[in-house]
Amino acid sequence: MTDVLIAISVLWGFVFIYAIMATMDFGAGFWSMVYLNRTKTKATNIANRYLSPTWEVTNTFIVAIVVAVYSFFPGAAYSLGTVLLIPGSVILLLLAIRSAFLVFSHVADDYYKILTYISGISGLIIPGVLISVLPISHGEFVDFKDGQTLLLGKLFTSPHEYAFIAFAISSTLFLSSLLLADYSKASNELEAYRVYRRDAMITGPISLLTAFLIMWTMKAEAFWLYSNMLQDVVLLLISLSGFIVAGISLYLPKDKNGIKGMPRIAVIAVTIQYMIASYVYGKAHLPYIIFPEVTIQSGFTDPASFKAVFITYIVGFAILFPGFVYFWSLFMNDKRYLRQKT
Repeated sequence: MTDVLIAISVLWGFVFIYAIMATMDFGAGFWSMVYLNRTKTKATNIANRYLSPTWEVTNTFIVAIVVAVYSFFPGAAYSLGTVLLIPGSVILLLLAIRSAFLVFSHVADDYYKILTYISGISGLIIPGVLISVLPISHGEFVDFKDGQTLLLGKLFTSPHEYAFIAFAISSTLFLSSLLLADYSKASNELEAYRVYRRDAMITGPISLLTAFLIMWTMKAEAFWLYSNMLQDVVLLLISLSGFIVAGISLYLPKDKNGIKGMPRIAVIAVTIQYMIASYVYGKAHLPYIIFPEVTIQSGFTDPASFKAVFITYIVGFAILFPGFVYFWSLFMNDKRYLRQKT
């Protein structure tokens, strides 16, 4: 594997990890808002208990993505910074608003509800804005003739853009409801588990439908990418099987305690499904960062800088990774935290 492929693989790995963690994080904020007044199910309590230790960890990966772009692909950073100036600014503003209100919602008791609503709504809007980066990178909405200008009018009248936004929102609700179902079951909060299991069974088919909608609109607006993805149709079918496994696991017969469904298997299966699908998409996108002018080769840093930065990443993650593993093991297995009193 060449240096440039290693670099883009590291960057895409950061993007995938952040995408999965952030969708679960954003969705949990939305569900916390939705079930705010349904105290009997304790669904909001479960969502807040998940949000409390994880949203800070999730945001570290968006920093890693920005640093990786500027370290590995400085030639592409200018183009990305120019084209994504407006959507990037909106993303940063919404992230700042959401983070601030998540903090203040636990301090200002008199404004708890309104702060929860603001953080929940912004948590649903952010994934839709974030995923706009992908259709922009397909090149149809960037004018390279006049200094790399983003064609906002064309972007927001494109069915392809709205297919991505619908996919981002539905996937956010699906992944977060799956994880919260698993978390509720581990916490022995069975009413909340039934609520989130039901939500996952509703939002799952919707997210699958929006994925097909992306492929349908991609054929019309980014045929080069569509044809490249179809070269790995076997992997796409394997990805689809992950969704089927997740669906079956939610409908499995009752266990010895009389509880239907195995959400842990569903979470693992769906994560693998998204990983395979993102690999197919990323592979089909190569060698372009922004089609057709900016490629991974044209934006790549010099070999000496790459080696120094890559070694730094290896050392850094050798230090941080055990901490992340320990954090999640405590978060998902510590009975004192899982079953704390409301």
